[in-house]
Amino acid sequence: MEGLLTLASDPAVWAALITLIVMEVVLGIDNLVFISILSNKLPAEQRTKARRIGIGLALVMRLALLSTLAFIVGLTAPVFELPWKGPLDSHGVPAWELSFSWRDLILIAGGLFLVWKATTEIHHSVDPAPNDDVFDTKTAAAKNFGAAIIQIIMLDLVFSIDSILTAVGMTDHLPVMVLAVLITVAIMLVAADPLANFINNNPTVVMLALGFLLMIGAVLIADGFGVHVPKGYIYAAMAFSALVEGLNMWSRSAAKKRDGGGGPTKH
Repeated sequence: MEGLLTLASDPAVWAALITLIVMEVVLGIDNLVFISILSNKLPAEQRTKARRIGIGLALVMRLALLSTLAFIVGLTAPVFELPWKGPLDSHGVPAWELSFSWRDLILIAGGLFLVWKATTEIHHSVDPAPNDDVFDTKTAAAKNFGAAIIQIIMLDLVFSIDSILTAVGMTDHLPVMVLAVLITVAIMLVAADPLANFINNNPTVVMLALGFLLMIGAVLIADGFGVHVPKGYIYAAMAFSALVEGLNMWSRSAAKKRDGGGGPTKH
C-alpha cells in the first residue's frame, strides 16, 4: 500500500500514466475500427454484444499479458534467422540480416490477416453479391457470431502484444500499466457504439476505415521484417484522410440542404 501511495505522490509517475493512456488510446483505435467493421456485419441484435465481448477479451488479454511481463519481453529475442545477409560494410558487418522473434512472427501473421480481411471486405463492397449491399455480404464469417468473435480474438492478440510492449518501453511500474489499460478499455467501451454506428451510417467511411486497416496490416508486416515505420506518420496520414472525408461529408450535407430547400416546389 505504501508503494502505491509513493507512486501516486510522484509527478513523474502521473506524467507517465497520462502519456501511456494517450498512447494506448491511439493504438486502440486500430483495434476498435476492426471490431466496429466486423460487428456491423452481424445482425443488428448481435452487434453490441459482439463489441462488448471483443473489448472485454482485449482487456482480459492485456491484463493476462501484463502478468507475464518477463515472457512478453522474451518474445523480442530472435528465434531464428534467414541465411541471406546484406553486403558487408567497411567493418565487415552485414548491412542487414533477417532474424525473427516471436513478436515479429505474430506481427507478420496479424498483418497478413488484416490485409486479407480488408481486401476481402473491399471486394465485397465494390462487387457485392446479388441482392446484397455493403453491410450484408452473406459471407459465413460475417454472419456467424462465433466466427466474428474468433477473428476479433486473433487481432486482439496482435494489438495487445504491441500495446503491452509499448507500455513496457514507457514505464517500469506495473500498477501504472494496469491502470492505463483499464482506463483505455473503458474509453473504448464508451466509444465503441458511437464509432460503429457512425461507420455503419456512412458508406464512404466504411471504405476509408477498410483502407486504414489495409495500411495498418502492411505496417505490421513491415515491422515484423524489421522495417520500422514511425507510428506518428501513420496516424498523421489517417487523421488527414479523416479530415478530408469529414469535409466531403460536410459538403454533401450542405448540397443536400440546398437541393432540399431551394427553388419552388413542383406540383
